[in-house]
Amino acid sequence: MAEAPRGKAIEVQAVAKHFGPFTALQSVTFDIHDNEFFTLLGPSGCGKTTLLRMLAGFEAPSEGTIRLHGRDIIDLPPHKRRVNTVFQSYALFPHMTLEQNIAFGLENLGWDSAQRKKRVGEMLEMVHMTRFAGRKPAQLSGGQRQRIALARALAPEPEVLLLDEPLSALDLKLRQAMRDELRTLQRQTGITFVFVTHDQEEALDMSDRICVLGDGLIQQIGTPDEIYEDPANRFVADFIGETNFFDVDVTTVNGDMATVRTPMGFDVTTFQKDAKIGARATMSLRPEKIGLEDQATGQVMEGRITNKNYMGGYTHYTVDVAGTELRVSKRNAISHSQSLDIGRVVKLGFRDDSARVLGQ
Repeated sequence: MAEAPRGKAIEVQAVAKHFGPFTALQSVTFDIHDNEFFTLLGPSGCGKTTLLRMLAGFEAPSEGTIRLHGRDIIDLPPHKRRVNTVFQSYALFPHMTLEQNIAFGLENLGWDSAQRKKRVGEMLEMVHMTRFAGRKPAQLSGGQRQRIALARALAPEPEVLLLDEPLSALDLKLRQAMRDELRTLQRQTGITFVFVTHDQEEALDMSDRICVLGDGLIQQIGTPDEIYEDPANRFVADFIGETNFFDVDVTTVNGDMATVRTPMGFDVTTFQKDAKIGARATMSLRPEKIGLEDQATGQVMEGRITNKNYMGGYTHYTVDVAGTELRVSKRNAISHSQSLDIGRVVKLGFRDDSARVLGQ
């Protein structure tokens, strides 16, 4: 049975932001669904934080409209939007206990004492911080402060929670643990989360959909697997994960398929985005899609290993094939399995449908 369509939590229509002669965000239009974990992903300066600040009400669009559940909120100040923000710095009040931090916003909204106490208890339990209720932020670890910042933002039951790179100050292990906690919290509460990050792994791991931004424009919106497996253009393919790029000549186009001549001297027929017969195009091939030695299938070639990097779960090789360098990732599925040495001549191959011909 097909999933029922979800309502629109946020509608962004033709929104742009100019700072004097500088355009931080060009005209962008998209929707964010109810109960969705939606991520704004892109490099520094792409416009993602500017967009988040406009959703929060901290910046006003130069052009366009923003609606929250159908209501135009352009002229609403931040405190009148049912939207809360979790910042990278957490922004907890250092002189207050954790209970007081969570209760502060509820008191400002006019909740009575009994309501506040009940809600604060629920929030502390949700983020597993009940036993620390009387402590102050300085007595907590980074991960614990992050949990309290989330509890404070979720306590008033906002319609949308905005998260501005909230994990970037944490160490790797804690970031990974907090990703799981954030996703669990989003599912438990059913609140729409809008998450800003420059970290592709975070976006792929947590999101229902990802909006990739670059140069102030939307480059692609899709599910994590759509973004990774079927990038809309070279920018997206390059920004999300690693890939090999080849300049290729397009010889035939048939619907969403194209045949191209590769620099390795053979033809590949695969999925394409905006290719034209006779034109030069870019082909993308992910390193993990290429098999080595007994796993080499499809288009099989020979090459010489020029470099290797052991990364625990994977070993990454650079292989020279007739003057073209390919990056290849081989999963280390067996402990202490013998790696392939630099200088060794190896077979490598990939299936045509593992490659993508991209728009520029």
